[in-house]
Amino acid sequence: MTFEPLLDAPIAIQIHIAAVIPAALLGAYLLARPKGTPRHRLLGKIWLALMVVTALSSFFIHQINMFFGFSPIHLLSIFVLSGCWGAIVNARKHNIEAHKRIVRSLYFGGIVGAGAFTFFPGRIMNKVAFDGDDIAPLLVAACIAVALLWLMSKEIWRRRRLT
Repeated sequence: MTFEPLLDAPIAIQIHIAAVIPAALLGAYLLARPKGTPRHRLLGKIWLALMVVTALSSFFIHQINMFFGFSPIHLLSIFVLSGCWGAIVNARKHNIEAHKRIVRSLYFGGIVGAGAFTFFPGRIMNKVAFDGDDIAPLLVAACIAVALLWLMSKEIWRRRRLT
């Protein structure tokens, strides 16, 4: 594992990573913890702000140049921005089911799904995670697997308690 590719990357990519990593961690925490509390509301606002910074910064990243500097991944950024707005509107209207659905899709589509593509060969995060050390790929994969299993088990136990 080496941070050289990230440190040598353009400022837009550094801002993007600086927002998305805490958003990923905070989002996992929020999904696993009780909802509707003052802490949840405060951390949720911070999470949404991080998601907006992540999405906006992506418009200045043009490494995959398919159409005038943009690529299909930029459509995801538009989805994230509109989803953030939808999450706020639905929370204020007390439409909690829609709020939950939007936030989960933002997290699993915008962070987990899109994040998986950043580890493809040739991408900066692939170089960060997998260059320089033979054991690093195994550790990264193990950490991601443990985090996903933990989140899924929390959700399964929560659903069992409701039925």
